[in-house]
Amino acid sequence: MLLNSWLKKKNSTSLIWRYFGFDKDDVLQTQVLCKTCRTLVATTRGNTTNLHHHLQYNHRELFEDFQKDRASQTKVANVKTKSAAVQQPSLYQSFSSGTPYEKTSKRYKEITEAITHFLAKDMMPINTVSREGFTSLIHKVDQRYRIPSRNYFSHVAIPQMYETCRKTVMFELSQAENYASTTDLWSSRTTEPYMSFTVHFLTEDFELKTRCLETVYFPDSHTSENIAHVLREVLASWDLKEDRQVCITTDNGANVVRATELNNWVRLQCFGHRLHLAIENSIKDDARIARAIGLCKKLVGHFCHSWKAKMALKKAQQKLNLPEHTLITECPTRWGSRR
Repeated sequence: MLLNSWLKKKNSTSLIWRYFGFDKDDVLQTQVLCKTCRTLVATTRGNTTNLHHHLQYNHRELFEDFQKDRASQTKVANVKTKSAAVQQPSLYQSFSSGTPYEKTSKRYKEITEAITHFLAKDMMPINTVSREGFTSLIHKVDQRYRIPSRNYFSHVAIPQMYETCRKTVMFELSQAENYASTTDLWSSRTTEPYMSFTVHFLTEDFELKTRCLETVYFPDSHTSENIAHVLREVLASWDLKEDRQVCITTDNGANVVRATELNNWVRLQCFGHRLHLAIENSIKDDARIARAIGLCKKLVGHFCHSWKAKMALKKAQQKLNLPEHTLITECPTRWGSRR
């Protein structure tokens, strides 16, 4: 019987039918024949068990080939099924992905609080929440979350976080019997004047706590009277009693020293500042040290103002297996920079 005389099984995708077929005259396909040995194999309509058994016991090599092909087909089918499951979302996901969270929902509040904490903790500008990169990131993380406006974070979210933090700190302060404080006046990079005030206290378990209570904008003249007044206002705003303050630590600025005297507060000199002044005074009149410092300044200035020189220094450090340190520029207000 020639190969082209075989009729294929109708409407069947099973690989087993590669090895079986029907006589060309068997239009109704009632008698299944083995293509290898031309043996009639009894089988009911749609049932291929006997076909498997015939191939397994009479044509072992063909049966092994059939098993390999079936395993490959099953693997490909599983991959396609998994891919389709990943690519095609469920009906619930299709509807839920486009439905924004309610503003009262737990998930919405969690994400909003996380963004608020990010802005405050990392001191990011408020307009970060409206920038394209940040909004794209949030959309990728959770498509159902809609970022509130920058006004919401500046006027609602951050003030609420501040009030929560303030209540926690005020409770801690109320439990402390006494406290010490430190203060300093400084200028930002844009030369705006500020004054910071920090308190230090022990808990009942003798754990040292430090809390920066204020960093206030101080555009007024930095007279001792103005400084004394602002310091008293800081204590009053945090319900701190002056008689519970053991001492206040400041630098040697004449206006700050006089301010503590006007408030009748016990002042403790800053050890770091005193040490810095002692070192500066001890070396300022020595010509040898002055010459050495002048040479160091020129050397540091050369590397700071030349990108090529900076890269050459880095390569030299790598070649000699030295730590890749950067040179320190002396700054009169940065304690210890000369050392």
